[in-house]
Parts: sequence; C-alpha cells; structure tokens
Amino acid sequence: MSDPCSSSSLSRCVTRHLNLQLRVDFERRVLRGKVELTVEALQDRLTELTLDTRDLTVASVLANGQPARFSLGPKHSFKGAPLDITLPSPLSRGQHVIVEVSYETSPSATALQWLTPEQTAGKKQPYLFSQCQAHHCRSMVPCQDSPSIKHTYYAQVSVPKELVAVMSAVRDGHEADPQDSSRTVYRFRQPVPMPSYLIAIVVGALESRDIGPRSKVWSEKEYVDKAAFEFSETEDMLKTAEDLAGPYVWGQYDILVLPPSFPYGGMENPCLTFATPTLLAGDKSLSNVIAHEISHSWTGNLVTNKTWEHFWLNEGHTVYLERMIGRRLESEQFRQFKAMGGWKDLQDSVNTFGANNPLTNLVPSLQDVDPDDAFSSVPYEKGFALLYHLEELLGGPEVFMGFVKSYIQMFAYSSATTEDWKNYLFTYFKDKVDVLNKVDWNAWMFTPGMPPVKPQYDTTLADACIALSQRWIKAADQDLDGFAPSDVKTLSSHQLIEFLSLLLQEDPLPLTRVTKMQEVYDLNSYMNAEVRFRWLRLCVRCKWEEAVPMAMKMATEQGRMKFTRPLFREVYNFEKYRDEAVRVFVAHRAAMHPVTAGLVAKDLKVDASNATQ
Repeated sequence: MSDPCSSSSLSRCVTRHLNLQLRVDFERRVLRGKVELTVEALQDRLTELTLDTRDLTVASVLANGQPARFSLGPKHSFKGAPLDITLPSPLSRGQHVIVEVSYETSPSATALQWLTPEQTAGKKQPYLFSQCQAHHCRSMVPCQDSPSIKHTYYAQVSVPKELVAVMSAVRDGHEADPQDSSRTVYRFRQPVPMPSYLIAIVVGALESRDIGPRSKVWSEKEYVDKAAFEFSETEDMLKTAEDLAGPYVWGQYDILVLPPSFPYGGMENPCLTFATPTLLAGDKSLSNVIAHEISHSWTGNLVTNKTWEHFWLNEGHTVYLERMIGRRLESEQFRQFKAMGGWKDLQDSVNTFGANNPLTNLVPSLQDVDPDDAFSSVPYEKGFALLYHLEELLGGPEVFMGFVKSYIQMFAYSSATTEDWKNYLFTYFKDKVDVLNKVDWNAWMFTPGMPPVKPQYDTTLADACIALSQRWIKAADQDLDGFAPSDVKTLSSHQLIEFLSLLLQEDPLPLTRVTKMQEVYDLNSYMNAEVRFRWLRLCVRCKWEEAVPMAMKMATEQGRMKFTRPLFREVYNFEKYRDEAVRVFVAHRAAMHPVTAGLVAKDLKVDASNATQ
C-alpha cells in the first residue's frame, strides 16, 4: 500500500503518538519547537525512517535521546522534502522509538495563515489558523503525512498572554509560560487515534459561549453571540447523528467561527469543527454545513480514506449521513430536494473539469497530482449518488443506513480503501449479491463524467423552483409585468438557492431579464451567502456591468473557495472585465489564504511564481 502524496516510510514503520511543543511567533510568522513521535517498527532491523516535511528548517533529531543522523532530500513541488533519519541502533518489529525533531516552520507554510490585526473582526490582535487537509500538515509538523497513519497527540502551545489557543483536541488547562511571563502555555490532549490532516490550531482574541452540554462556540467577541444563536441546534444534530451512526467518541464537539479568509465552508477537525463566517447569515438555513461536519465525526475521522484517491469514502458517506440527519430533522422530501441540488453541483464540477477529465472519476489516480488541484464536488456528489443508487437497489434508507452503521463499526479507528468498502458491502448484503453484480462498478468508479445512472428524485419541493425558473426562461418582453415580489416570498432560502442554480444551468438570460429580476425581487439586498453568490454569478454571466464590482467585492471580502474561485472565473470570462479580474486578484493576493491564492492564480492564468508577492 503506497500513498502517492507522501514520501514517508509507510510500510516500514507507523507513528502511534505525537507530542508537540510549539511557540507561536507572530513577529516572524513562524512556529518554533519540537515534536516527539512515538514510532513503531513494522519490520525487523529497522535502521532508517523517512518523515514528510515542507519548507521546514530542521535543527536536530534525537532517537530515544541519542543524536541521530538526518538529511533533507530534494524538494518536490507539492510533496515537500523527505526527512531521512538514520537510527543510532536498529529496531526489531514491534519495538518503539521516540524520534524528537527540533524545527521551525517557514513564514510561507501552506498549512498556516497569519492574519494582521486589520484582517480580523476586532482589529487589535493578530490571528493564526491552520488548514492541513489534504497534505499540508507536513509544513507545520514533520510527520508521516498520510491518512493511512493514525495516532493520538498531546500538545503544549505558548502564545502571547492576551491571546487564546485552541486545537483539534480536548483542552487540558493552561498556565503562565515558565520561560516568559508575557506568554501563556495552553495544553491539549487527543486520546482518539486520528490522521495528521486533522491536527489543527487557532490562536487569536477568542471567546466562547456554551451552546449545549458538550459544545461551545468559539470566535472573536464580535461574532460570538451571533454564532451561539446560529448554531443553537448543534446538540439536536449530534443526538440524531448518534442515533443513526453510533456513539460520538470524541467527547467535546465545539465549533470555531474563523475570519473570512478561511478557504472552506467547514473543516471537521476533531472536537473543534472550523466554520466559515459566511454561515452567519441570520437564517439558520445553512445548518447543512454543520450537519456535514458533525457527520465527519464518523465518516472521515473515525473511518478514514487510506489515501486521497479514496476521498469519496470520506465525503460521499458524509453527505449521505448529513442528508439522513436532514431527513430526520426535516423530512424525506427535504432530503430528496438536497440530493437534486447536489446532482446540479456535480454537473457543475464535471463541466468545469471537462467530462473526459480523469479527475472526475469517483476514484481518480493521484500519481503526480496535487490533491488541492483535484478538489471538487465529485467525491461528495458522485459518491452520494452511488450510495443513493445502492440504497434504492438494496431496500431503502433504513436498510442501507444499517449497512453504513455496520461499515463504520467495522473500520472504526482505521483507514479503508474503496476495495475494503466494496468487499464489506458484498459481505453485508451476501443474500443480494445478484443485485450487486448488476451494478456497473467500472462506470461508477473508474470512468470520468456523470454517473451511469441518474436517480429519480422526488421533486415536490423543487417544483416551485422549476416552475419559476421556467417562467423567466420563457418570458417574452410583454410577460415581464407578470412577475411580483410574492414569487420569491413564498420560497425557503433552500428553494431560492435552487431557483438561481437552475437559471445558472441554462444559457445566459437577456440582460433585461436580470435587471427586471432585481427590480422585482431586490436580490442585491440578500445577505445569505449561497443566494448572493449564485445571484452575482448570474448577473455577471448575463453581462450586467453593475454586478462586476459587487462580484469582486464578494470574491475578496471573504475567501471561501466555493465562492471566491467561481466569482473570479465569471468576471475573468466577461471579456471586457478580464483585466479587472486579474488586477483585483493581484491587489488582494497578499491578504488571501495561500491555497486559495494559488488556485485562483491558476484559474486566471496568472504566473504562479509571483504568488507570494
């Protein structure tokens, strides 16, 4: 079993525990300190091992307290540089060694974003957050940076005493830094084995509020009460998820609302879900992001894809579980409605990548492919579509959820491949093997483009959206007075999002239609990010020039890639404003998250070598 994204010695040894001691230096924008890795030999006469690193400065390496020879290999474009370590004495299979690496990160570490006080809500203190998925942990900690390896961790983090540190672990107290009275040391422990990509740290002027018996929400004080309100249903979702998938094993479930440049909607860091502030739109309709991140506590965090080629095992099952939570808390019609929306997102991704692009395979080959470049809705929505298709074939939601729960129990605390999953599926449904053998597995898994079967979803909640979008598509000039504000007042935000998504799937409307739509519905005034994002894309695509500055504002005042990348692409594709898109990007690049900046640079064909300027 090899991992195309890691240079570490995965077959020779395995990390069991990681002990971190870090000092956060905001002046120099680096983490300095050491990590002790408890490593177990998987073979006899183990004399060398390799860890992943990226842009780290390594000062020294000890093995069981003895100096060990080490060297950094050549730097690979996205894998970083292997750290080769020679052990002072050989290990036999099953023996442990404690490898201690003293090191410092680089100011350009891809896992970390350092924000100036001006980039925060409070404007007074700096802020640091990490985002390690998929392969960025190695720029923060030398490690076996592969999701096939799971370990527990303990951490001690020294920060300026006016700031607070939180991590993807259970808080274990804090005290004055014995080395520096102007600093505080925060301690954390993570007793559940987890992959390196789930190590996470945030340092800032943070406050918390209780939102449930095992949950707090954390953010800067400017957001904290709003966030506590928005996420008040967290415990209901946790209980529903436990009912579906089994006990929640991580103890605490906190949510941290990040500054706007956070590149994702959410990140399922254990004990501490990260969430974008674009969720704080005041209408709770965006709780599916939290349902999604809660679901990852089982699918992703407890059962993990063995390599990023099997990412659909994390995301397809998580979307399936997220929608099962929606079914319990809302209705089966609601689940069907969300599934239809997901199919559209899948079509969008397939169109962006191209229907013959192998990255649209459910199980792509990532040999020499940067996982960041492969990220899309495909593993989420093609994965969900396969699971939903199997649900229909095998006896419905209750029956199939029984399999998902059993799969989670079977592979809990370990990592799985698509083959492991498929073999277990055939074992679990051994009396329905004839049905399973009729599935075109090759078309589903190893063929690019849309899936071979389109599920027939219940359209009850979508019918109003379809009817309204068709009215706009077919309207002649004399029909425009027939539209009224009440058309959208009766729609939920989920339905309004769907209405706009349907229009984005068609050829661009005439400009007179979108200006009329603004006049009647005043969509410019909507603050829900999912609505605003689709509305502005629609306006730019219909060449409404007034929308260009609004689209650029949304693309830069928050950094969620789901919004930022398509908004930049739409303006770039509006020939008259192509240079404007590039100009705005270059002006904002320095304040953007490094991963977002790198991908937008590729989208806009801006020379990536200037990406740090």
